[in-house]
Amino acid sequence: MLLLRLSAQDLLTLNSRRRMVPHLAARYQHFRGRDVSASERKAWAESVVELAEDLVEAERGNVEMVVECAATVDEPREGESPLIDVVLVGRHPETRLPSYQLVELKRWSMVTQVEAATAKLVSVPGYKSPKKHPALQLRNTYRLFTGDQGPLRGITVECGGFAYLHNATDDSVRPLLDTLAPTGAYERVYTRDSRNLLLADLRRHFAEDGADSEAEQFLRFMNLRNTPLLDAMIRSRGEDTVFTLRGQQKRVAASVLERAAMVLGNPAPPQSDGRAVFIVTGGAGTGKSAVGLQLRADFEAAGQTVRYASGSRAFNGALQEQVGYTEAEFKDRFAYFSSFVAPQDPPLDVLICDEAHRLRERTIDMYGRKEKSGKQPQVDDLLDAARLTVFFLDESQSVRPKEVGSVDLIEEAARARGIVPLHYGLREEWRCGGSDAYIRWVRAVLDIEAGTTEWTPDGLMHVEVADSPEELEYIIRTEAEAGATARMVAGFCWPWTAPVGKGKAAHLEADVRIGEWHRPWNAKGDAFCENGMVPPSTKWAVHPYGINQIGCVYTAQGLEWDWCGVILGEDMVRRGDRWVYGKGQWRRDPVSKAKRVRVPGSFDMKLREGAGSEEEKEREFARCVRHAYHVLMTRASRATVLYSTDEETQTYLKSCVGDVQIHGLRPTWENLPAEARIPHLTSPKRKGNDTSPGQEPLF
Repeated sequence: MLLLRLSAQDLLTLNSRRRMVPHLAARYQHFRGRDVSASERKAWAESVVELAEDLVEAERGNVEMVVECAATVDEPREGESPLIDVVLVGRHPETRLPSYQLVELKRWSMVTQVEAATAKLVSVPGYKSPKKHPALQLRNTYRLFTGDQGPLRGITVECGGFAYLHNATDDSVRPLLDTLAPTGAYERVYTRDSRNLLLADLRRHFAEDGADSEAEQFLRFMNLRNTPLLDAMIRSRGEDTVFTLRGQQKRVAASVLERAAMVLGNPAPPQSDGRAVFIVTGGAGTGKSAVGLQLRADFEAAGQTVRYASGSRAFNGALQEQVGYTEAEFKDRFAYFSSFVAPQDPPLDVLICDEAHRLRERTIDMYGRKEKSGKQPQVDDLLDAARLTVFFLDESQSVRPKEVGSVDLIEEAARARGIVPLHYGLREEWRCGGSDAYIRWVRAVLDIEAGTTEWTPDGLMHVEVADSPEELEYIIRTEAEAGATARMVAGFCWPWTAPVGKGKAAHLEADVRIGEWHRPWNAKGDAFCENGMVPPSTKWAVHPYGINQIGCVYTAQGLEWDWCGVILGEDMVRRGDRWVYGKGQWRRDPVSKAKRVRVPGSFDMKLREGAGSEEEKEREFARCVRHAYHVLMTRASRATVLYSTDEETQTYLKSCVGDVQIHGLRPTWENLPAEARIPHLTSPKRKGNDTSPGQEPLF
């Protein structure tokens, strides 16, 4: 956990725009579930800023400041200090090792000794009870950071710490400085009188370069730079362990495994004890798929019969393509929700259902085959298929009226079988650079939940608004060519033409048309076209030539890239203080015979299938459109680039993002420190030839 990570000079810029304290307060409320006190806000506004100004004066404005940081992702044990005010991160000027200074900031102006025999406690005017000597706080914090569970465990670094009482003089806090006071490399105390010594020590501990590299490494040590899901799967193929689970993820997985041992340990358990259902909820990027895939690996390694099911063809297709499973290997491990119409005999031990918000009322075969269509609700098909069922879902990612997956639906179906489902929630953010502030900003901008629509740069996630589709494409292509993963996606606001022609010679129509800028949607179907230059929809997200097409919510859901360019169309436009939603109409182009936009709006015909009154249908249509953009705007791990085809909406987006061109924060491949330029893994060579020659997957 951390509330903010910026260089000292960027933090001062952010503070000058009056965004630092509101951002810290919002992050604190999210993590702690309560508002921060007025005194804490004042401490941030004074003490954190004072330290940043000192760094700049010491000519160390490059040093990264990690504000309000916990030593581990787990809850602190009783008696442990939960947060350190600031961790300064940089590179040592002599040893060139990573250099850290743990900082306790105190606004105290005076302290007195509690008793002559000890220096562990001091009295501070304004506080009822004695306070622990800040050097002792630092000693405990140091042990947490460098201990067995800390981010700096087993790493050779330069690490120290100090307390900074910028309102005090040496004489006014003499008990903190006398001969009985604790001493050590991480137990120094500075006051206003010793500020020059502090500046000298900052120069002695930190070089003028390298801080961004070391901060990037520190985020990795803190488990805030997540390994992309597909990279983790490639790296672990054939291994029992897929992911390193953290925080709430570990607790959820441990609970499922513990319950599974009870349910699956008896070959013929009593009916009342023979089944278990878990419901795991969490927003985009909270690690639902990571937990699910790790559980699948654990159960498979234990000899249990287990399947991993999803309602997303794009997710399953990308997983199969990227990890390199053969068709037989994939079918043995993975499935779709529609795969369980026929009863499993015997039932599976475990069925893991990812993206369960995409459950349908009933499985209906697209080709009309009765034997492939369900006779009961789809959730019942899944519950009947296994002795232990785990559902992962995020109700805010339901993007079609007939997607009925919800906590209430699953709970009701489980209880009808006499099963009391166990419910867990994941809150820690691992996608979008670990920036829960960005997730909450997206939800506020889209009116999914209340919150501030003013974006505050936090050093974890970047967002900007392009002035044209050409600029958006230039940014995304530049990053892809440099080595990052990147894709362009859009709202479903243009007709979608199937490949024209036969076989691999078929070509794509440039359906997405904004002025003179024309680009095709990703190809429909499961085959390559344009002589191998265009991948099928199931591989668009991971194939190198996918950069040439535009994806939508159905081909992007469940996946992620470093950079994502999102085009907002006229299915959702800003008018005054609210969003207005519209359905499009098409016309036939007299020359090409292709469908073109006649009335701007949504061309997603599935969103027009809702039941109920016209008012209810319109409300459901608006909900699905908002949720679709929520999915699209949360696909990036480093940066999102936005553009709206509507002028008023474009103005609104720019007002929300504001002037964010803060030094060094734009995470282009060129700007990233070398330690952050980690190439994504290439797919292992597959058995079979469904990839055109010379077109190895990009990542």
